[in-house]
Amino acid sequence: MRRVLEIRNLTAGYGDVPVLWDVSLSVPDRKVVALVGANGMGKTTLLRAISGVISPSSGSIVVGEEDVTGLAAHKIAARGVAHVPEGRQLFPAMTVRENLALGAYLPQAKSHRAESMERVFTLFPRLRERQAQLAGSLSGGEQQMLAIGRGLMLGPKLLMLDEPSLGLSPLLMNEIFVTVERLRSEGMTILLVEQNVNQALLLAETAYVLENGRIVLQGRAQDLLKDPSVRTAYLGLSPPAEPPTARGSQMNSSGTHHPGSNS
Repeated sequence: MRRVLEIRNLTAGYGDVPVLWDVSLSVPDRKVVALVGANGMGKTTLLRAISGVISPSSGSIVVGEEDVTGLAAHKIAARGVAHVPEGRQLFPAMTVRENLALGAYLPQAKSHRAESMERVFTLFPRLRERQAQLAGSLSGGEQQMLAIGRGLMLGPKLLMLDEPSLGLSPLLMNEIFVTVERLRSEGMTILLVEQNVNQALLLAETAYVLENGRIVLQGRAQDLLKDPSVRTAYLGLSPPAEPPTARGSQMNSSGTHHPGSNS
Protein backbone atom coordinates (compact mmCIF):
# COMPACT_ATOMS: atom_id res chain seq x y z
CA MET A 1 0.00 0.00 0.00
CA ARG A 2 1.30 3.45 -0.93
CA ARG A 3 2.45 5.57 2.00
CA VAL A 4 1.73 9.28 2.14
CA LEU A 5 4.06 9.80 5.10
CA GLU A 6 7.06 7.80 6.30
CA ILE A 7 9.06 8.82 9.38
CA ARG A 8 12.29 7.00 10.08
CA ASN A 9 14.33 7.16 13.30
CA LEU A 10 13.37 10.77 14.01
CA THR A 11 14.92 12.67 16.90
CA ALA A 12 13.72 16.23 17.52
CA GLY A 13 13.18 18.84 20.22
CA TYR A 14 13.73 22.47 21.10
CA GLY A 15 17.25 23.85 21.17
CA ASP A 16 19.44 21.40 23.04
CA VAL A 17 16.47 19.70 24.71
CA PRO A 18 15.33 16.55 22.84
CA VAL A 19 11.66 15.60 23.10
CA LEU A 20 11.48 12.74 20.57
CA TRP A 21 13.91 9.83 20.25
CA ASP A 22 14.21 7.45 17.31
CA VAL A 23 10.55 7.73 16.28
CA SER A 24 9.39 5.77 13.22
CA LEU A 25 5.86 5.59 11.85
CA SER A 26 4.02 5.50 8.54
CA VAL A 27 0.67 6.78 7.29
CA PRO A 28 -0.82 4.82 4.37
CA ASP A 29 -2.81 6.56 1.66
CA ARG A 30 -6.52 7.08 2.40
CA LYS A 31 -6.22 5.81 5.99
CA VAL A 32 -6.58 7.33 9.47
CA VAL A 33 -3.63 6.79 11.80
CA ALA A 34 -3.96 7.72 15.48
CA LEU A 35 -1.07 8.92 17.62
CA VAL A 36 -2.01 8.58 21.28
CA GLY A 37 -0.41 8.91 24.68
CA ALA A 38 -0.54 11.07 27.80
CA ASN A 39 -0.01 14.84 27.70
CA GLY A 40 3.60 15.96 27.44
CA MET A 41 4.82 12.82 25.66
CA GLY A 42 5.82 14.57 22.41
CA LYS A 43 2.79 14.20 20.14
CA THR A 44 2.53 17.90 19.28
CA THR A 45 6.31 18.10 18.82
CA LEU A 46 6.12 15.29 16.27
CA LEU A 47 3.45 17.11 14.24
CA ARG A 48 5.54 20.29 14.35
CA ALA A 49 8.55 18.39 13.06
CA ILE A 50 6.53 16.87 10.21
CA SER A 51 5.11 20.24 9.18
CA GLY A 52 8.48 22.02 9.33
CA VAL A 53 7.81 24.23 12.35
CA ILE A 54 10.87 22.69 14.00
CA SER A 55 13.80 20.89 12.40
CA PRO A 56 14.74 17.37 13.54
CA SER A 57 18.28 16.73 14.70
CA SER A 58 18.38 13.30 13.03
CA GLY A 59 16.21 10.89 11.08
CA SER A 60 14.08 11.50 8.02
CA ILE A 61 10.58 12.61 7.00
CA VAL A 62 9.36 11.39 3.62
CA VAL A 63 6.15 12.72 2.03
CA GLY A 64 5.13 10.61 -0.95
CA GLU A 65 8.47 9.75 -2.50
CA GLU A 66 10.26 12.93 -1.44
CA ASP A 67 12.50 13.43 1.58
CA VAL A 68 11.33 16.73 3.12
CA THR A 69 13.49 16.61 6.26
CA GLY A 70 14.50 20.13 7.29
CA LEU A 71 12.41 21.94 4.66
CA ALA A 72 10.68 25.17 5.68
CA ALA A 73 7.04 24.92 6.73
CA HIS A 74 5.65 26.60 3.60
CA LYS A 75 7.59 24.18 1.37
CA ILE A 76 6.20 21.16 3.24
CA ALA A 77 2.70 22.64 2.95
CA ALA A 78 3.33 22.91 -0.79
CA ARG A 79 3.89 19.13 -0.80
CA GLY A 80 0.31 18.72 0.44
CA VAL A 81 0.71 18.53 4.24
CA ALA A 82 -1.92 20.51 6.17
CA HIS A 83 -1.38 20.94 9.91
CA VAL A 84 -4.40 21.92 12.04
CA PRO A 85 -2.64 22.89 15.27
CA GLU A 86 -3.77 22.50 18.85
CA GLY A 87 -5.44 25.73 19.95
CA ARG A 88 -6.71 26.48 16.40
CA GLN A 89 -4.49 29.58 15.88
CA LEU A 90 -7.02 31.49 13.82
CA PHE A 91 -6.90 35.17 12.93
CA PRO A 92 -9.58 36.48 15.32
CA ALA A 93 -9.95 39.94 13.73
CA MET A 94 -10.58 38.44 10.28
CA THR A 95 -13.84 36.95 9.03
CA VAL A 96 -14.58 33.28 8.59
CA ARG A 97 -14.30 33.67 4.83
CA GLU A 98 -10.98 35.52 5.08
CA ASN A 99 -9.52 32.85 7.37
CA LEU A 100 -10.55 30.16 4.89
CA ALA A 101 -9.08 32.08 1.96
CA LEU A 102 -5.73 32.23 3.78
CA GLY A 103 -5.71 28.43 3.84
CA ALA A 104 -5.51 28.48 0.04
CA TYR A 105 -2.52 30.83 -0.20
CA LEU A 106 -0.33 28.47 -2.23
CA PRO A 107 -0.65 28.73 -6.03
CA GLN A 108 -1.98 25.19 -6.57
CA ALA A 109 -4.63 25.73 -3.86
CA LYS A 110 -5.51 29.28 -4.92
CA SER A 111 -6.67 28.08 -8.33
CA HIS A 112 -9.28 25.86 -6.63
CA ARG A 113 -10.22 28.33 -3.87
CA ALA A 114 -13.92 28.72 -4.75
CA GLU A 115 -14.41 24.97 -5.14
CA SER A 116 -12.59 24.24 -1.87
CA MET A 117 -14.56 26.86 0.03
CA GLU A 118 -17.83 25.38 -1.19
CA ARG A 119 -16.67 21.97 0.02
CA VAL A 120 -15.90 23.41 3.47
CA PHE A 121 -19.29 25.11 3.64
CA THR A 122 -20.97 21.83 2.69
CA LEU A 123 -19.02 20.03 5.41
CA PHE A 124 -19.73 22.78 7.97
CA PRO A 125 -23.04 24.54 7.15
CA ARG A 126 -22.61 26.72 10.26
CA LEU A 127 -19.55 28.32 8.69
CA ARG A 128 -21.57 29.24 5.61
CA GLU A 129 -24.08 31.01 7.87
CA ARG A 130 -21.26 32.86 9.66
CA GLN A 131 -18.88 33.52 6.78
CA ALA A 132 -18.97 37.30 7.33
CA GLN A 133 -18.53 36.96 11.11
CA LEU A 134 -15.20 37.61 12.84
CA ALA A 135 -13.44 34.37 13.76
CA GLY A 136 -12.82 35.63 17.30
CA SER A 137 -16.56 35.88 17.95
CA LEU A 138 -17.28 32.24 17.09
CA SER A 139 -17.94 29.55 19.70
CA GLY A 140 -15.16 27.08 20.48
CA GLY A 141 -16.75 24.40 18.34
CA GLU A 142 -17.22 26.77 15.41
CA GLN A 143 -13.60 27.88 15.71
CA GLN A 144 -12.49 24.25 15.52
CA MET A 145 -14.63 23.75 12.42
CA LEU A 146 -12.98 26.82 10.91
CA ALA A 147 -9.50 25.55 11.76
CA ILE A 148 -10.20 22.20 10.07
CA GLY A 149 -11.83 24.00 7.14
CA ARG A 150 -8.77 26.22 6.70
CA GLY A 151 -6.60 23.09 6.57
CA LEU A 152 -8.85 21.55 3.93
CA MET A 153 -8.53 24.69 1.76
CA LEU A 154 -4.99 23.55 0.97
CA GLY A 155 -6.41 20.48 -0.80
CA PRO A 156 -4.04 18.32 1.26
CA LYS A 157 -2.67 14.86 0.62
CA LEU A 158 -2.24 14.55 4.40
CA LEU A 159 -4.37 16.26 7.05
CA MET A 160 -2.80 16.37 10.53
CA LEU A 161 -5.23 17.12 13.36
CA ASP A 162 -3.79 18.03 16.77
CA GLU A 163 -6.36 17.57 19.56
CA PRO A 164 -9.43 18.63 17.53
CA SER A 165 -11.87 17.94 20.40
CA LEU A 166 -9.88 19.77 23.10
CA GLY A 167 -12.05 22.01 25.26
CA LEU A 168 -15.31 21.22 23.48
CA SER A 169 -18.62 20.14 24.99
CA PRO A 170 -19.62 16.50 24.42
CA LEU A 171 -22.13 17.59 21.76
CA LEU A 172 -19.62 19.64 19.78
CA MET A 173 -16.96 16.98 20.31
CA ASN A 174 -19.27 14.48 18.66
CA GLU A 175 -19.77 16.83 15.69
CA ILE A 176 -16.01 17.01 15.17
CA PHE A 177 -15.66 13.22 15.30
CA VAL A 178 -18.53 12.83 12.82
CA THR A 179 -16.64 15.20 10.53
CA VAL A 180 -13.43 13.18 10.82
CA GLU A 181 -15.40 10.03 10.06
CA ARG A 182 -16.89 11.68 6.99
CA LEU A 183 -13.48 12.79 5.76
CA ARG A 184 -12.22 9.24 6.26
CA SER A 185 -15.14 7.86 4.24
CA GLU A 186 -14.26 10.31 1.45
CA GLY A 187 -10.70 8.97 1.32
CA MET A 188 -8.83 11.68 3.20
CA THR A 189 -5.48 10.60 4.68
CA ILE A 190 -5.36 11.71 8.33
CA LEU A 191 -2.82 11.66 11.14
CA LEU A 192 -4.88 12.20 14.29
CA VAL A 193 -3.60 13.28 17.70
CA GLU A 194 -6.52 13.14 20.10
CA GLN A 195 -6.99 13.25 23.89
CA ASN A 196 -10.11 11.13 23.59
CA VAL A 197 -8.17 7.89 23.13
CA ASN A 198 -11.22 5.67 22.87
CA GLN A 199 -12.71 7.74 20.05
CA ALA A 200 -9.38 8.08 18.27
CA LEU A 201 -8.90 4.31 18.19
CA LEU A 202 -12.45 3.80 16.94
CA LEU A 203 -11.78 6.16 14.02
CA ALA A 204 -8.32 4.90 13.08
CA GLU A 205 -7.13 1.79 11.28
CA THR A 206 -3.64 1.92 12.80
CA ALA A 207 -2.38 3.47 16.02
CA TYR A 208 0.93 4.33 17.64
CA VAL A 209 1.42 4.89 21.36
CA LEU A 210 3.97 7.57 22.26
CA GLU A 211 5.47 7.53 25.76
CA ASN A 212 8.32 9.75 26.95
CA GLY A 213 9.17 10.68 23.38
CA ARG A 214 9.38 7.11 22.07
CA ILE A 215 6.99 4.83 20.21
CA VAL A 216 6.31 2.02 22.68
CA LEU A 217 3.47 0.26 20.85
CA GLN A 218 1.95 0.10 17.41
CA GLY A 219 -0.65 -2.02 15.68
CA ARG A 220 -4.24 -2.23 14.55
CA ALA A 221 -6.25 0.34 16.44
CA GLN A 222 -9.00 -2.14 17.29
CA ASP A 223 -6.48 -4.61 18.74
CA LEU A 224 -4.96 -1.95 20.99
CA LEU A 225 -8.40 -0.84 22.10
CA LYS A 226 -9.43 -4.36 23.08
CA ASP A 227 -6.22 -5.39 24.86
CA PRO A 228 -6.80 -4.99 28.64
CA SER A 229 -3.11 -4.57 29.49
CA VAL A 230 -2.62 -1.94 26.77
CA ARG A 231 -5.73 -0.05 27.86
CA THR A 232 -4.60 0.24 31.46
CA ALA A 233 -0.82 0.55 31.05
CA TYR A 234 -0.61 2.96 28.12
CA LEU A 235 -3.98 4.45 27.25
CA GLY A 236 -5.39 5.40 30.63
CA LEU A 237 -8.57 3.43 29.95
CA SER A 238 -10.40 0.90 32.06
CA PRO A 239 -10.24 -2.74 30.93
CA PRO A 240 -13.11 -3.75 28.61
CA ALA A 241 -16.22 -4.76 30.51
CA GLU A 242 -16.54 -8.53 30.71
CA PRO A 243 -19.91 -10.17 30.10
CA PRO A 244 -21.44 -11.66 33.25
CA THR A 245 -20.60 -15.31 33.81
CA ALA A 246 -23.31 -17.92 34.16
CA ARG A 247 -22.37 -18.30 37.82
CA GLY A 248 -22.31 -14.59 38.48
CA SER A 249 -25.62 -13.71 36.87
CA GLN A 250 -28.10 -16.29 38.12
CA MET A 251 -31.56 -15.13 39.19
CA ASN A 252 -33.72 -16.62 41.91
CA SER A 253 -37.33 -17.53 41.32
CA SER A 254 -38.54 -14.05 42.30
CA GLY A 255 -36.29 -12.45 39.65
CA THR A 256 -33.94 -10.85 42.17
CA HIS A 257 -30.24 -10.86 41.14
CA HIS A 258 -27.93 -12.80 43.48
CA PRO A 259 -24.29 -12.64 42.36
CA GLY A 260 -22.70 -16.04 42.70
CA SER A 261 -26.01 -17.73 43.65
CA ASN A 262 -25.74 -21.53 43.93
CA SER A 263 -29.37 -22.49 43.84
